[in-house]
Amino acid sequence: MPVFRVERNKGYTVMSNYHLRDKSLSLKAKGLLSQILSLPEDWDYTLSGLCCINRESKDDYSNAWEPSI
Repeated sequence: MPVFRVERNKGYTVMSNYHLRDKSLSLKAKGLLSQILSLPEDWDYTLSGLCCINRESKDDYSNAWEPSI
C-alpha cells in the first residue's frame, strides 16, 4: 500500500482548544470563531465578507455572535 505524505505548511490552521471547550459559547459561535481564526490577517473581517464565503445572512451572524444566556 503506498504512503502519501503531505507537507503541512499550507492549508492548515492551528488554534487553541480554549474556545472549543467553552460551554458558554454556542456551537454556531464556536464554528464562526474557528472560521475567523483560519482566515488570513489581510482578509475583509466584516459581515459582508463573511456572507461572501458562507451561505448565512448578516442576521444569522449577529445571532451566532451574541452570547447565549
